[in-house]
Amino acid sequence: MSPSAGGLVVFLLSVQVIQSQDGWRVDYDQTGVCAAKGSRVVIFYNYTHPPGIDPSDIKDRFWFTKEKDGEPVDLRTDSEYSGRVKYECYSYSDSCYLIITDVREIDSAEYKLTLMTNKPGEKYTGSPGVTLSVTGLQVQVRRSDSTWLELTCHSSCVLSDDPEYDWYKNEEIIKTGSSLLVSSGSTDRYSCYLRGYWDHGSPAVYGPQRPSVSVSPSAEMLEGDSVTLTCSADANPAANYTWYKEHEDSPRASGQIFTITDFTAEHSGNYYCEAQNEMGRSNSTLRLITSSGKSGVDRTTMIFHIP
Repeated sequence: MSPSAGGLVVFLLSVQVIQSQDGWRVDYDQTGVCAAKGSRVVIFYNYTHPPGIDPSDIKDRFWFTKEKDGEPVDLRTDSEYSGRVKYECYSYSDSCYLIITDVREIDSAEYKLTLMTNKPGEKYTGSPGVTLSVTGLQVQVRRSDSTWLELTCHSSCVLSDDPEYDWYKNEEIIKTGSSLLVSSGSTDRYSCYLRGYWDHGSPAVYGPQRPSVSVSPSAEMLEGDSVTLTCSADANPAANYTWYKEHEDSPRASGQIFTITDFTAEHSGNYYCEAQNEMGRSNSTLRLITSSGKSGVDRTTMIFHIP
């Protein structure tokens, strides 16, 4: 089996590490690996045994990340890695490699190799091992100018081997590359995927959808009561909110909740909530008015949502 078949190998810090003890030695080809969630990782190593030990005396070699009752737990018997790990060696060679497929963020750990001989209790562990960091993908948004936004695919650790990304718009692929330019104010949804791994992409980024506004209390109110307006909009990144009254330049409030205390006729009018993030903005309007009661003195507040 070839480690290059059917997957991407991602390396970080390709530095040889030699661990030796009484003639035993493990050479790891890297101290750290950064991999995108869902991808495949291959860790290469070589081992050397003391002159007095025949290769046939090595009855097992396995990798572990945790111990149970002081003994290393073979990844092949760990339920969290079921069906996802393979140990391979080149023919007639002490050059071997560990394969982990469909890596997950919980796989982030230090991986160590243990060699066991047919003599009871004789074993050697190459320590420190290789640190695997598994990262999800995120889309970062940067304003290029007043018209365009630049989207880049970001990970929490540095993916090397010049990874390629596929960009999707509304779940349809539109481009392959490190970044994507989109028009500001678009409500389309954009996400990136590591090329070749279609099941593990970034969360989509998109501008705020039309906000919804709720009012409390929702029934008619007497003049002098308080009214609380709450605005919410589906958006990623999360939206910021600003409240305006029609024909006024300055905002009345910021944040999702806007409370008007001691409501009077002077508060009547159209109010709108604007939701904004790096991708764009959207707003929703409602009308608050007062009307005279039967006595002509008491007033009630009535609320109208404007489509």
